[in-house]
Amino acid sequence: MSTSPQIVFFDTTLRDGEQSPGCTMHHDEKLRMAHQLAALGVDVLEAGFAIASEGDLESIRAIAREVRGPRITSLARCKREDIEAAARAIEPAPLNRIHVFLASSDLHLEAKLRLSREQALEQAAQSVELARCYSDNIEFSAEDATRSDPDFLVRFVTAAVRAGATTINLPDTVGYTTPDEYKALFQRMQREIPGADQIIFSTHCHNDLGMAVANSLAGIEGGARQVECTINGIGERAGNAALEEIAAALATRRDKFPFRNNIVMRQLFPTSQLLAELISFGCSPNKAVVGANAFAHESGIHQHGVLANPLTYEIMTPESVGVPSTNLVLGKHSGRRLLEQRLRELGHPLSRAELDPVYERFTALADRKKAIYDQDLLGLLKPDHTTVSA
Repeated sequence: MSTSPQIVFFDTTLRDGEQSPGCTMHHDEKLRMAHQLAALGVDVLEAGFAIASEGDLESIRAIAREVRGPRITSLARCKREDIEAAARAIEPAPLNRIHVFLASSDLHLEAKLRLSREQALEQAAQSVELARCYSDNIEFSAEDATRSDPDFLVRFVTAAVRAGATTINLPDTVGYTTPDEYKALFQRMQREIPGADQIIFSTHCHNDLGMAVANSLAGIEGGARQVECTINGIGERAGNAALEEIAAALATRRDKFPFRNNIVMRQLFPTSQLLAELISFGCSPNKAVVGANAFAHESGIHQHGVLANPLTYEIMTPESVGVPSTNLVLGKHSGRRLLEQRLRELGHPLSRAELDPVYERFTALADRKKAIYDQDLLGLLKPDHTTVSA
């Protein structure tokens, strides 16, 4: 058995992800997605925000009752009514957690909450203590941690740990930080917080500057052992760190990230596809790992390399993440070799002398068409080919 440290995958697709426009899921859809996330192997499943609505509470409770494998959690503000609602929602789950949060930055404390630092310290500690009455697994998040005064953040987190928090999350709530800063933040917290070796530190990164995954990986390098993320990177504003990208990075670069985790890699693509079915949009074609073009090649140079050895242009196999196969796309950048192979598959093996004029007609057609279909290729076999199909 491996002795390398384990990275805990905390999925918040059904909470932070669902909060983004166009991502609302109804009760049955949330339950279906939760079962798929369990099949994917996530360790912690944040099923919703129980106080948000009676419907959200009931969905969390249904997931807690029916889904096995992940630890089921609900988000709660540092308010008694939130914590009690979360407790009711997660109660049926044999593995559960209450996730409480309170802002730690002066900007949030003053402008949004109108709390002093001392009031925030007291509220955080009291809320964690209350949550401990309902679950022995409590996560505390210092909202806007990356824009907080570091000295106060140490005091803030220390108060939560002393009150009984077992996981500490340092969210980059607005996607502001950079990898080196985020790594250093975790290193400082572990140095200065009493009992830090007894708790799990967590990342939670947003993608406002396009660095959510990079920051999450930097947090792991800094000592975080839990990553909070969503399928397809959905979430508030520009989204959250994408689970599939973090999992793929850990799997592909084990030399740099010598950690183990429970993600079933072949379930990444099916999970991405299910989410796209349930919400109002899929991911961008050029989305890493699970996008339609992630394993597609049109350039002749790339196609030649992939046909010779897929590793020339693919750092992971499509099958390893659940994608059926590499997609070699015929277009104006394609070379003779792929054209020859596709015609052979269609029952028309050609010699080099026969292929050359067909390839000339192919490149002329590809300059006029965005998509080349099999019927176009068959038409190219006729020397007088002039048609351009729709």
